[in-house]
Amino acid sequence: MTKKNPITRLELELTVGEVATRSGVAVSTLHFYETKGLIQSRRNRGNQRRYPRVVLRRVAVIKVAQKTGIPLADIAEALSVLPHDRPLTAKDWQRLSETWKRQLDARIASLTALRDHLTGCIGCGCLSMEDCPLRNPLDMLAKKGAGAILLEADEHVAAD
Repeated sequence: MTKKNPITRLELELTVGEVATRSGVAVSTLHFYETKGLIQSRRNRGNQRRYPRVVLRRVAVIKVAQKTGIPLADIAEALSVLPHDRPLTAKDWQRLSETWKRQLDARIASLTALRDHLTGCIGCGCLSMEDCPLRNPLDMLAKKGAGAILLEADEHVAAD
């Protein structure tokens, strides 16, 4: 009777290159995810990263969320409450997807409103029309003064 070799810790871990190959994500992206706390690795004696195999599912969830337009900060916040040492479960995914579904529904509603009102927009109309249904309904901006108030606000947000 032969004895099977037990699976060692090293066999359960992946190099950064192996994670990149298996997940389809660049090594630099994995390093970035790690700096943002989305994934974790340990360092071996040679100071090389070693990832648990469960990181593959976590990276897949990150990529799915990003493809749906969820900002990385929201993904990080959602994943921060989940342990790094086990695969994400169906229950974990349900919780994450319910939160993201609400965000997507709100974004879809906003985009639908934009689409439905776009034919009435002449591009710069927000700055020249008194009543733009997209950016200045009922001329509410008149109370804030003259000029490109929204444009300046957008520039301020982009600079943050």
